[in-house]
Amino acid sequence: MMHVALAVSLFFLFNLSALAQSAHDDSAAVEGTVRNYIESYYKGDARRMEQTLHPHYLKHMIHGEIPVREKTGAQMVSEVGRGPAGIPASRETEEIRVLDVAGRVASAKLITPGWTDYMVLEKVDGAWKILPVVQRIDD
Repeated sequence: MMHVALAVSLFFLFNLSALAQSAHDDSAAVEGTVRNYIESYYKGDARRMEQTLHPHYLKHMIHGEIPVREKTGAQMVSEVGRGPAGIPASRETEEIRVLDVAGRVASAKLITPGWTDYMVLEKVDGAWKILPVVQRIDD
């Protein structure tokens, strides 16, 4: 009976450890996707930007009293493809917070000196892709 209890305990311990490692790996991968997204924006790298976007990507931009504006993935890639964002290198900073990872869905917050992006990502074919973004532009 003691051997069965030990075997069951080890089984659960191993599975919990594997789940924790998987969650850590997913969290790091989500952070990497968001980092690629913002760095590609700063540098004007359309190919790299496109790799981060889900086919259903849509960005909603909220800025003061201006009506909400939207940007599709194709528009975002086109904009980035025109070259670097023109932001001074000293302001090309970001803080990325992975808020939650649940199965194939994750949420993250990207904070820059001029705006904050709230993102939902989906894991597609093993890669995290950014779906919707709600951007609050600092006033």
